[in-house]
Amino acid sequence: MALIVQKYGGTSVGSVDRIKAVAARVARTAAEGNRVIVVVSAMSGETDKLIGLAHQVSSNPNEREMDMLLSSGERVTSALTAMAIEALGLKARALTGRQAGIYTDTVHTKARIERIAGDRIKKAVDDGYVVVIAGFQGVTEGESEVTTLGRGGSDLSAVAVAAAVKADLCEIYTDVDGVYTTDPNIVPDARKLRKISHEEMLELASLGAKVLQTRSVEFAMKYNVPVVVRSSFNDNPGTLVVEEDKDMENVVVSGIAYDKNQAKITMINVPDRPGIAARIFEAIAGANIVVDMIVQNISSDGRLADISFTVPKTDSRKALEVTDALAKGMGAQKVDVREDISKVSVVGVGMRTHSGVAAKMFQTLAGHGINIMMISTSEIKVSCVIDLKFTELAVRVLHDAFGLAG
Repeated sequence: MALIVQKYGGTSVGSVDRIKAVAARVARTAAEGNRVIVVVSAMSGETDKLIGLAHQVSSNPNEREMDMLLSSGERVTSALTAMAIEALGLKARALTGRQAGIYTDTVHTKARIERIAGDRIKKAVDDGYVVVIAGFQGVTEGESEVTTLGRGGSDLSAVAVAAAVKADLCEIYTDVDGVYTTDPNIVPDARKLRKISHEEMLELASLGAKVLQTRSVEFAMKYNVPVVVRSSFNDNPGTLVVEEDKDMENVVVSGIAYDKNQAKITMINVPDRPGIAARIFEAIAGANIVVDMIVQNISSDGRLADISFTVPKTDSRKALEVTDALAKGMGAQKVDVREDISKVSVVGVGMRTHSGVAAKMFQTLAGHGINIMMISTSEIKVSCVIDLKFTELAVRVLHDAFGLAG
């Protein structure tokens, strides 16, 4: 008898009919002799609706109150899903993040899971219940403050629960039937991957692929949780996210990712002396802003520098406030912000043992008149910041250049 965690995203539970379809799938899984834990997102559009309501009453809503508000979406879905499962003759019990024992740090709207006390989950499963957990949320240890895990946090909830209860499998059900070589909406002949390594999936997720949330992949890799990405709208086999094997190294590039949620902040004519960069990025980190790419250009006389870095577009306003204050204090000339940019990346574990990937990427982009503003690399990826208007073109030509079509 396997213990399976199934996570259903917002589109999968987007209406009463879809919630009933989810309940039917859960019932089929249970009928096959499995014990089932379900993690659900809010119904599609519900979180955006709640955010809109918050901004109608306040131009700058308090983050604690936002967590109280936004966590309600998943609670509604979990209760409705449990009711739908019970209507099919099974025992089901809905649990909030607090009731499930999901404990987080104290950072509102972007909390990190610190531990899961899964006793109540395990007992309910042992008593024959299908446990339905409200994803995306947790609670702080001390004062039991409600927290949320950020966009895509239900993926993280599911993988973390699977790790805590030592589940045999974590199935992520979404509106796509697996992980593709790139976005099929841009490249119609993109190919679905049968399996992909945790490391490749982590890069793709961090680079903008919307299939899995980044921290959920980190959890899966750290605790070796087997994850399958599948569609809730059909029974097609999905993509297995697993530990790297030797066959994966034979494929030089596995996928092309892009991210339009990028902004570039440039501090111009910053005094070039020890400690300046540390001061800048310490302040950025203190504002809970994640920095991705960093480039520093030194003037010919070595006295001044331009420091550019990228942040999520959603954090650009906060990053500008921080850097503006710093610029005035350290005598920098000014701060520029560009939001009309995107990041395009090639990813593949085979890059460790094959050369020439970066050169081919740069040549391909140059051949189509696409200028590169910033570059970053790792063992298994090369990323370029380009003009936003060239994003789709870049994805198509790179997908073709690396022979990824199905």
